[in-house]
Amino acid sequence: MGNTFGHMFRITTWGESHGDAVGVVIDGCPPGLELSLDDIQPELDRRKPGQSRITTQRRESDRAEILSGVFEGLTLGTPIMIGVWNEDARGKDYEHMRTKFRPSHADYSYMAKYGLRNWKGGGRASARETIGRVAAAAVAKKVLAQQFGVEVVGYVKQVSTLHAVVDPDTVTLAEVESNIVRCPDQDMAVRMIERIDEARKDGDTLGGVVEAVARGVPPGLGEPVFDKLEADLGKAVLSLPACKGFEVGSGFGGVTMTGSQHNDAYYNEDGRVRTRTNHSGGIQGGISIGENIIIRAAFKPVATIMKSQETVDIEGNPTTLEGRGRHDPCVLPRAVPMVEAMMALVLVDHAIRQRGQRGEV
Repeated sequence: MGNTFGHMFRITTWGESHGDAVGVVIDGCPPGLELSLDDIQPELDRRKPGQSRITTQRRESDRAEILSGVFEGLTLGTPIMIGVWNEDARGKDYEHMRTKFRPSHADYSYMAKYGLRNWKGGGRASARETIGRVAAAAVAKKVLAQQFGVEVVGYVKQVSTLHAVVDPDTVTLAEVESNIVRCPDQDMAVRMIERIDEARKDGDTLGGVVEAVARGVPPGLGEPVFDKLEADLGKAVLSLPACKGFEVGSGFGGVTMTGSQHNDAYYNEDGRVRTRTNHSGGIQGGISIGENIIIRAAFKPVATIMKSQETVDIEGNPTTLEGRGRHDPCVLPRAVPMVEAMMALVLVDHAIRQRGQRGEV
């Protein structure tokens, strides 16, 4: 069904926002990889709630447990199960939403699909589901780094109308993590934080853009038709909660250019084929070309706001709804590790597929 992602490196996430626990099962991780909680916990800490004043104040330690697939510090090649217990779920905060649909949330659409819904925290529609993705991606990132020489770094590129200037070829994780909004443009980060604070105090929310770069990607990853690399990246990123747009390389901006402006000229650099520009974002014909892969994900403003809104109840009667409880005023700071996660999961899956097809990458 819709809870499993990937082919050779496959993950299945499980659990609900206000259930007992959430987590993931990873199938297809190569055996013999050194793996411990020290590899997984730092990634979960980057996405956990309550990490700053501009995120939801739900207090969760998000301490991971490896329940299977690792023996004496090494992966076995069998399914790896990782779980996180929910510690601070407050179902009563959603009692007033039991019979009302939040505008632009998944409340109505889940009811339309299943005939019932988990009204406590949104169930599977909550961003809490992404714990499993981020945990799995911690494993994927280690495989990518050790076996393929690939690094993935994401950062906040835009909040509302504020645009950061970031060089994707040189940006570092330390620069991203140097402030609470995860924007390496330090001057713009200050303005972004102020803008988010203003929205939070006004009971409103903001959207924006996360950009991510994968460096060291070998040429040849991706399939030429339905599993094109950018197609799989698009599906992966757009599956994230609140994500409404996806770009690779020049993206929509490329439509304003001519072919002579947009084409990436090839040259030979010590026997390696390179491009002088990277409007393609590292992918041509659905296959990686060895240049940095650059993607952008647009996130809408969080749907739950602390303002009265027009809506209907489950019987179709007109009513109003005002949000309560703990919610992100802007999802962008915590979306950075989520976008990185989906990019890493796609790349490790295609890297393993390519290795199986060619015997090497």
